[in-house]
Amino acid sequence: MYKVVIGLEVHCELTTKTKNFSSAPNEFSDYPNEHVATVDLGLPGILPVANKEACRKALLTAMALHCKTPDEVIFDRKNYFYADLPKGYQITQNTKPMGIDGYLDIMVDGHVKRVDIHDLHLEEDTASLEHFPKYSLIDYNRSGVPLIEIVTEPCLSSADEAVTFFEDLRDVFLFLGVSEAKSNYGQMRCDVNISLMEEGAKELGTKVEMKNINATQSIRAAIEYEIERQSELLSKGEKVIQETRRIGLDGKTYSMREKVDALDYKYFIEPNIPSTPITDDFIYELKQELPELKLDRYLKYIEEYKMSEYDAGVLSKERSISDYFEEVLSYDTDISLAVNFVTSTVLGTLNKLEITLEEFPITPKMLSGVIKLVHEGKISLDHARKILYQAIEEKKDPVELIEKQNLHQIDDESELLELITGIMEENKEIVRQYVEDGNMGAINFFIGQTMKKSNRQANPNKSKDIIIKELERRKK
Repeated sequence: MYKVVIGLEVHCELTTKTKNFSSAPNEFSDYPNEHVATVDLGLPGILPVANKEACRKALLTAMALHCKTPDEVIFDRKNYFYADLPKGYQITQNTKPMGIDGYLDIMVDGHVKRVDIHDLHLEEDTASLEHFPKYSLIDYNRSGVPLIEIVTEPCLSSADEAVTFFEDLRDVFLFLGVSEAKSNYGQMRCDVNISLMEEGAKELGTKVEMKNINATQSIRAAIEYEIERQSELLSKGEKVIQETRRIGLDGKTYSMREKVDALDYKYFIEPNIPSTPITDDFIYELKQELPELKLDRYLKYIEEYKMSEYDAGVLSKERSISDYFEEVLSYDTDISLAVNFVTSTVLGTLNKLEITLEEFPITPKMLSGVIKLVHEGKISLDHARKILYQAIEEKKDPVELIEKQNLHQIDDESELLELITGIMEENKEIVRQYVEDGNMGAINFFIGQTMKKSNRQANPNKSKDIIIKELERRKK
């Protein structure tokens, strides 16, 4: 048996108006070389200028991942030659990354696992290459886009853990609002480093790196294939070669190049970008922006609010939904009813109408007003849902509709008794079926008639009790 050791290097493009060191727009485009500037092309005499918003979002992400942050922003040059790097070097961070020694807790198989993060650094993305049989073309639209790279320690041990970390990290980016993290646009991708070692061994096995994987199913397929491939080699007494591989469409990995030694990038501090101090006031401002992340909300919903795992998962998945739900609760609203309405009525409407929460006409305060009426027994749950659907369609306050239509629930027992006895007088045959034949279906019949006659305003539970008592009285 072999122990699997996995480390990830996750790259994520940040959402900013301009690129990291130039004034070119940071926008996705299918048209090649549309968003470029002299800095992106590496032309002679270029002078890069650091993007403050990119630095802010990188620092915010580092803080959300519990990293230690630096006292100043410093950029370095990483020197290597490749076709997608026009300057012959990449502006990145090595001396003082935006964050070091952090972690992200993830939930795998019902247990919390802590994934240690070595560092988070901010850099510029490279251009992209499109290969043809006899030539390659370069698109500089991506060149210079602000990119954060998050490097984990080799602490993952399965494809499940790696995929969960990648997906949960995407949720962190979305919760923070630092990136759209769309894999199909290349905004989020990762390199996977994997090695196998014998149980009890003290040294890691030979590392194999798989580059630029942007889909979770590809991450899983690549890891599972490599575990099988490396296991077979080791079982035969053969050696695993240190190399870089790629994932094919068939789910198998293929060798790209061997790596004998690590490249010497000859890092040195970027001389064209002066260092910028990070003040305590700036760090304090960033701390005020940090939201409660997905796993923290999930555990809070289960442990404090006593929700089911399913409901907690639904309500903590997206920040907008979770924020909406928590604002509903802020009006001293019954938790179980709030869960019911948000997971069914609100989310159901969003899916049916294909709209976002920003387009949803019912505010948290409006919804809490309806829930309070249900909780106080002034309106039935069924009636509340119908009023909400009407309010959504008419874009009106549901509580105002309830007041205007006088739709408060009928709780007065004498009023309900008068209504029910009148219905029974009109349906003597149904009464006879219960009294003489023991037909229990008569109860549901009279409940239905009571709700119909009262325009669904009768308290259903009280109505049922009165109906049973009245039928039993007649039976005796």
